[in-house]
Amino acid sequence: VANGYKCEFTKASGDQGIDLLVRKRLTKIGIQVKKYSRPVGNAAVQEAVAGKKFYKTDKVAVVTNNRFTRSAIALAEANGVELIDRDGLEILIENAKRKNK
Repeated sequence: VANGYKCEFTKASGDQGIDLLVRKRLTKIGIQVKKYSRPVGNAAVQEAVAGKKFYKTDKVAVVTNNRFTRSAIALAEANGVELIDRDGLEILIENAKRKNK
């Protein structure tokens, strides 16, 4: 538990598009994590959309160390998937460091 969030990993394979389930109070968020050397495309967004239904989450997000393709951004916007790219990830990490000081 960190910052009021409870986190659990889904199984490594056959995770149905979600790698992490994060809960805070009554909100359940599914997160798809992609560590890629190239921009992340539609498949990751499609996996998150499928995972939302499978895990019955309130929200879903795709987090990457890279960027997203224009097509992935458009698909995410159409399906309510939050995208967190390398810049957003750096901000989240810095905010967490500040809170833990």
